[in-house]
Parts: sequence; structure tokens; C-alpha cells
Amino acid sequence: MSNIAEGFDSGSPNSFIQFLNYSYRSASEIESLLYVALDAGYMDKPQFEELISKTQVTKKLIGGFIKYLKNNSHKPKTT
Repeated sequence: MSNIAEGFDSGSPNSFIQFLNYSYRSASEIESLLYVALDAGYMDKPQFEELISKTQVTKKLIGGFIKYLKNNSHKPKTT
């Protein structure tokens, strides 16, 4: 979420998209760490499934936002 906020304040659509890409990749890192946590026994399978599902939904939302911004060239509002 911090990457999204930082990109939003950048004032540049391309920079915003770049920070959204960072956020997307961070969500991929979380997926990887969830597998590590499951394998290490820090969580059970139902907890893992819930969190991996939420992470995948988040990635889809971020990916959709990136696609929208690339296709519509709307600038984020800045104050």
C-alpha cells in the first residue's frame, strides 16, 4: 500500500504505474513467503489458502488498475 501511495503522489502517470508494478511484485513476494510459512509450519493449510487467495485477488486488482491506467492515460489527482 505504501508503494501505491508514493506513486499516487508522484504526479506522473508513468511513475504511478511504475509504483503499481512495485506493489504487484511485492504481492508476488508475499505469495512466496506464504509458501515458506506453510512449509515451516507457521500456519496451517486453511490459513494459507485464505491468505494466498486474498493475495491473488489483490494482484488482480493491482494488475487491472495498471491496465486501466495504461489504456486510458488518466492522471491521478494531486493536491
